[in-house]
Amino acid sequence: MPPATLRADIADLFSERLGLSIASADADLFEAGILDSMSFIELLLQIETVFGLALNLRDVEFENFRSIDRIADFIASNDAGKSS
Repeated sequence: MPPATLRADIADLFSERLGLSIASADADLFEAGILDSMSFIELLLQIETVFGLALNLRDVEFENFRSIDRIADFIASNDAGKSS
């Protein structure tokens, strides 16, 4: 999936499934107070559902979820690993 399409899909996930509006793809979601512990868990569940990834909480690093850009990179790298 092209990076721009992936970022758009993630932005849609935030708005449509989580009811959250994100100002820009590089906005720090934790620092801005957009994600807290509960919404973070919901985000992980939605990523699993929408993108077909199986996430293990022990392996999740918060740094990979600080922005839409970082989430897109994380999904792309995990999707590539799944395909090989």
